[in-house]
Amino acid sequence: MTDDRPAAVTLRGVEARYGRTPALHGIDAELPAGRVTALVGANGSGKSTLLGIVAGVHAVASGTVERRHARRPALVVQRSAAPDTLPVTVRDTVTMGRWAHTGPWRRLTAHDRAVVDACMERLGIAHLARRPLGALSGGQRQRALLAQGLAQESDLLLLDEPATGLDATARDAVLALLADLRAEGVTVVHATHDLAAASHADHRIHLAEGRVVTSATPPHTGTPIACTRPETPATVIGA
Repeated sequence: MTDDRPAAVTLRGVEARYGRTPALHGIDAELPAGRVTALVGANGSGKSTLLGIVAGVHAVASGTVERRHARRPALVVQRSAAPDTLPVTVRDTVTMGRWAHTGPWRRLTAHDRAVVDACMERLGIAHLARRPLGALSGGQRQRALLAQGLAQESDLLLLDEPATGLDATARDAVLALLADLRAEGVTVVHATHDLAAASHADHRIHLAEGRVVTSATPPHTGTPIACTRPETPATVIGA
């Protein structure tokens, strides 16, 4: 794959741990700007940890993360991470995405409410706004979490297994959304163990046992901004 634009994120020699347990080993990878990148691998291969590193919510043990994206990353967790008993509606869930801009206690502005409405409309869940999140089907719930991610208005969207457990129709809707976001210039990175879903991505990084097995890395230019974590990490809400 070739691209004359800079990478949104470049990782060099990145190591990560959970306590004393190694999770990532010497990760060298680039995430091309304005493209869809699929992180491919089996459960336990390090995909979620790598997303956490890119989001800035998981500490780097060693190595560097160079960033060229402008806004705080938006991280959308797996739908299973949001408990069914959580007493929130679909609107509440999507509104949480605005916390990245307002904080959890400030009143929403007219713009905030308009963004929430637009994101629900885009994901086809506006009619479910008052429904409890726990009462939704798997596909509806995933769309609510995706709408929450979009409500953050980030130029770097990170998705942890967004299509896992969905039927073919819901999965295709998620993949179509990723293509639309790419066309709008958003950098999208999604973790998946589904090779069919990964085949739709512009760029693929295959992980196994915390290491990069293969990676299609485009050339890039520009002066990187080097840091080990973003100055403002992603807001991880996940309802």
